[in-house]
Amino acid sequence: MRTRFRTALMAGAAAVLGLALTACGGSDSGSGQQAGQQAPARTLTVSAAASLTSVYQQLGTEFQNANPGTTVKFNFGGSDSLAQQVVQGAPADVLATASSKTMNTAVQAGKIQGEPVIYATNSLQIAVAPNNPKGITDLASLNRPGIVSVVCAPAVPCGAAAEAAEKAAGVTLTPASEEQDVKGVLNRVQTGNADAGLVYVTDVKSTNGKVQGVSFPQASAQGAVQSYPIGVVTGSQNADLAQSWISFVRGEQGTAALQQAGFVTK
Repeated sequence: MRTRFRTALMAGAAAVLGLALTACGGSDSGSGQQAGQQAPARTLTVSAAASLTSVYQQLGTEFQNANPGTTVKFNFGGSDSLAQQVVQGAPADVLATASSKTMNTAVQAGKIQGEPVIYATNSLQIAVAPNNPKGITDLASLNRPGIVSVVCAPAVPCGAAAEAAEKAAGVTLTPASEEQDVKGVLNRVQTGNADAGLVYVTDVKSTNGKVQGVSFPQASAQGAVQSYPIGVVTGSQNADLAQSWISFVRGEQGTAALQQAGFVTK
């Protein structure tokens, strides 16, 4: 009797121990699955000046690779239009313009968190067809008979830069059109619809030889060199991710990409 009783007690204890071990094992398994879950999908919306198109697209891919689950959505255009869109409440997490003046439009409206940061500058060049068939050498060349030139509209940073360069050179241009962003000017030259256009150094470089750049001294005049500020949009639902983007653009990878594109970094 006593032997049978002791055997029963031992069997019961083993069963209880087995249940406890099973419970512990199940708990460990659950925590392992939780740690291995994918990061939640998030979309970062960046409104950026048209002159940033090529380098930002490159950096967007690199940022997504470094932040699994993140998609970077770009809205490229004229800086003045982008600033107005942000002021009017268009969805955006980051605003990156091609001049401090256009950024101030959003700052003064209370649409930028804190102070925007200037991280790069850009200068003008005259974009012409490869090998410069019209022999464009300076701003005065653009007023020669038979030369079709294009510039940005005055409200756009590249247009304001062009006006500053004209003033420094003592030249008043008579362009065939005033485009709403620098890519519009570049496209007119690339397609042969214009002989020359005032764009940024970075825009010429982005074409990989499809247009040629002509440098001129007044490109460094006061007001002709444009600063590039960037800031987090007030009310962004992804403010932490937006700040990560700004840090990335200003970091080692971003700085290298900007310099390769022709920007002067800060």
